[in-house]
Amino acid sequence: MNIRPSAAIRQNYNEIAELCRKTAEPVFLTKNGEGDLVVMDMETYERREKMLKLREELLAVEEDRLHGKQGYSVDEVAAMMRNVIKEAAGRGEAE
Repeated sequence: MNIRPSAAIRQNYNEIAELCRKTAEPVFLTKNGEGDLVVMDMETYERREKMLKLREELLAVEEDRLHGKQGYSVDEVAAMMRNVIKEAAGRGEAE
């Protein structure tokens, strides 16, 4: 875990930015010895956001399943994917 005083962002911006990119981990900034801000590079932020969105979607699907909502079989999903690919490629109509 990388912890720096908040003044470090003003004094050593390039060093902190490089640390974020190099480690792909956030840097925690403190103010008066207490946690204040978290800084991370854009790539790490975007990756975390995508992961959180996927987790939300998986949780919603699992909640639906627990409430008895019917899902799709592997064959049904494969057929749906083939149809979408065909439509996107413009090779004909869906099955």
